[in-house]
Amino acid sequence: MPWAVLVVTATLYIVAVRRVTRSAPGRPWAAYRTWCFMAGLAVTAFAVVGPPGAWDDTFFYAHMTQHILLTMLAAPLLVLGDAVLLAMRASTHDVRRRWLVPCLRSRAVHTLTHPVFGWVFFVGVMGVTHLPAVYDTFLEHPLLHDFVEHPLYLVSGLVFFQPLLAPTAGTRHVRHWVRLVSLFTVMIPMAMLGFFIFAAPRLAYGFYAHVPRPFGPDPLADQRLAGILMWSTSMVLSVAWLVVGASNWLRAEERRTRREEKAPTRLVLGTNS
Repeated sequence: MPWAVLVVTATLYIVAVRRVTRSAPGRPWAAYRTWCFMAGLAVTAFAVVGPPGAWDDTFFYAHMTQHILLTMLAAPLLVLGDAVLLAMRASTHDVRRRWLVPCLRSRAVHTLTHPVFGWVFFVGVMGVTHLPAVYDTFLEHPLLHDFVEHPLYLVSGLVFFQPLLAPTAGTRHVRHWVRLVSLFTVMIPMAMLGFFIFAAPRLAYGFYAHVPRPFGPDPLADQRLAGILMWSTSMVLSVAWLVVGASNWLRAEERRTRREEKAPTRLVLGTNS
């Protein structure tokens, strides 16, 4: 099932890219966006059906690796692929007018793309799903684990990163300093959650106490390793996306400066004519 979804998504993206390239050869779709989107799908596949997915119900650290990959790596890479903008450019005028533009300007999308909502939703999902009772429930019910938990992590990451890394036409405009503040402050609860898992004096997630372990650390050491992974990896990736956000800000300022420098020239030329 996950493979089918990923293959269909990749196929639709490539078809849309080719359509944009054929219809506007002077403005082809940026190659880096395609690479980012495909990398996001690859990371998702690795997290869900690769080694982390194969061992997530045996080792806590494998499960934590899966969570970090989905939320902090796959989601922002998919956002940088900007599938929404691609859909806008690849669709017909009638489809854009009737469906896409009204959807992007709807109250629901306006709320979902608010950085405060994205921050609260992302942190809330990470916090609630790592409560021992909730965490163990997902592990004890494979359907919930595969079809609720995994999509929830990916969606929360997409909602959080969308207005911060690649805002698309039709959504709200978010000031660059707000984006950087949001990207920076999300490190705090992520690091705290990882630290609390690491520092717990006893095993907090009872599911892993009864799982046969063919190799690897004992359950308490496994829990501490998972806490370290969340603590350290989430901070490293957050810094990386902070750098991306700062670079976007610098490029935006450069474009604004060039426009301001050209404006007097256009004014003078218009006056002389």
